Amino acid sequence: MTRIKIGVVGCGGRMGQMLVGAILDHEAALLSGGTERHDSQYIGQAIRHPASGLDTDLKITPDAETLFKNSDVIIDFTCPTATVLHANHAAKYGTIHIIGTTGMTAEDEKSLHRAAKSVAVVYASNFSLGVNLLFYLTRKAARMLDADYDIEILEMHHRHKVDAPSGTALSLGMEAAKGRAVDLDQVADKNRDGITGARKRGDIGFAVLRGGNVAGEHVVSFNADDERIELSHKAGDRVIFARGAVKAAIWAAKQKPGFYDMADVLGLPKE
Repeated sequence: MTRIKIGVVGCGGRMGQMLVGAILDHEAALLSGGTERHDSQYIGQAIRHPASGLDTDLKITPDAETLFKNSDVIIDFTCPTATVLHANHAAKYGTIHIIGTTGMTAEDEKSLHRAAKSVAVVYASNFSLGVNLLFYLTRKAARMLDADYDIEILEMHHRHKVDAPSGTALSLGMEAAKGRAVDLDQVADKNRDGITGARKRGDIGFAVLRGGNVAGEHVVSFNADDERIELSHKAGDRVIFARGAVKAAIWAAKQKPGFYDMADVLGLPKE
């Protein structure tokens, strides 16, 4: 069996190390290399398995372009500025691009769509199977329950997370908005402080918690008079996201150029 060459940009961070481990553990994958920023302490170090601590014969470099050139697939959980640059490399070398970067703007995402004209791009706010099922269930529930049910989305992550609400929480909001056939930007309520007045009917509210080493918890709450329905997902370890990303990489290696998400990877209905 020919294994798929998968590289990791940002391989020295917490998520990057998990991705390295998931690739090394997958029988259909072959780790092709990893990169970090030019000023990173990890440059020149051997890439190692995060669980066993065993070194590979690969060194961490700052050269993302060469990694794209020498890989079938790149997994990218970096930052928006870097991901936009990486999308250009993906288009240039025909390298499949798996993207879990959060905090991307609409303008940033245009570069991903441009790359998808020539190569398969999988872009997701969350690569967990369970979370992607939660997206689907949230959309279905929002479609079935009218505005008498106030929608609130609560998320909690570790103290080091830099963006809020999380990309997953925003995706849950978008799925709820799709179910209600409304524009999320018009109904999202992300800022509550002081005397805010009564809750506006039809709004989708967001609440954010940060602390400890929480890998990720999300709750979508549908609240009517005298009853509440809650859909939730709790991640015990971020390794689930790494495994999902590798699953996406293996899947994408067989696809035509295009812009995909985890619903495509998992075969979940989009209606």
